[in-house]
Amino acid sequence: MPHKPPTKEELERRKTVGIHEETVTNVSANDFPMNYPGEDHSWDIEAFKRNFRVEFHQNDPFEASFSLVGCDASIANAFRRIMIADIPTLAVETVFINNNTSVIQDEVLAHRLGLIPFKGGREGLHKFLKWWRRPADESQINNSYYDFNTVLLRLDVRCEHNEDAAPGETDPTKLYKHAHVYARDIEFCPVGRQSRYFSGDDVIAPVHPDILIAKLRPGQEISLTMHMHKGVGSDHAKFSPVATASYRLMPVIQIERPILGADAEKFARCFPRGVIGLEPVTKEEASRKGSGYEGHEGELKAVVVDPMRDTVSRECLRHEEFKGKVKLGRRRDHFIFLVESTGQWESDAIFLEAVAHLKKRAQDLEKQVINMVR
Repeated sequence: MPHKPPTKEELERRKTVGIHEETVTNVSANDFPMNYPGEDHSWDIEAFKRNFRVEFHQNDPFEASFSLVGCDASIANAFRRIMIADIPTLAVETVFINNNTSVIQDEVLAHRLGLIPFKGGREGLHKFLKWWRRPADESQINNSYYDFNTVLLRLDVRCEHNEDAAPGETDPTKLYKHAHVYARDIEFCPVGRQSRYFSGDDVIAPVHPDILIAKLRPGQEISLTMHMHKGVGSDHAKFSPVATASYRLMPVIQIERPILGADAEKFARCFPRGVIGLEPVTKEEASRKGSGYEGHEGELKAVVVDPMRDTVSRECLRHEEFKGKVKLGRRRDHFIFLVESTGQWESDAIFLEAVAHLKKRAQDLEKQVINMVR
């Protein structure tokens, strides 16, 4: 008996993870050779090119949302891990404290400074600055700092009484000068060729100048210098270019039988706003036999408007009136990414850099395999 090719509905079913009231089904990948008799599911690059696509939903400097459609979870997760841990950024690595009479301990102050995200000229950050390597001989460490691997910052703040403060003033920010130390008080000190790459709008500065570092009172001061180096998130979280990089599978909502009137309104409330819409039953639908809308012309019916907004809470499956009327699931090959940049990279550029990193690793692996078989 000749094998019949799978229908479109069958292919959609294979790609959908079933979401039920108490269980989740069809969670494992099934598109591999010999899984279905008479079907060839061996990986083909041309088929991958036809089916794979990237769709951007939001593209702002600090936040991007996009979909990867037609790829395996291993690829999507590789991009996520690279964006978090392998894309280099510039951060404070060493703090030289000359004087700190604030209530914050030296090590806590140094930790707070290290977590402040900085920005600067793209060419300088990504092309001019190189990696700093700690020398094996510790006595030579002062000879390892150059303009192309180290950025110098300075913070000098002293709190004093404000002689112009109004009598009876109780606000410390008005009663004292420099009562609060902010990230904007950090000064960039260019060395050598750095002024060529980091000047004007491209100067190295905190992404958020209003980050509070410490609070001082008259007589207290903070005086220190900092060295910034390039690093990656796998070494320390302060080097990660993202606040978060995550993905979720595309929700699937299928209304199997009509949901009308008050039930439709209740059904819409089971989902986040914008997922389910209410539309009147048309005359054509009401006159079509077997549609389930016979005799309900003009009544409100529930329709799926934007499944991407759904959080798959399964709330609708808990109500008896919706039993057998709706199916929930997730598309196994549709990944919705959310990338929040800390500011040194634009959010979409982080993903593009992750693609370049994965490509470079694949090329390196190819060379190693070729050398092994020689």
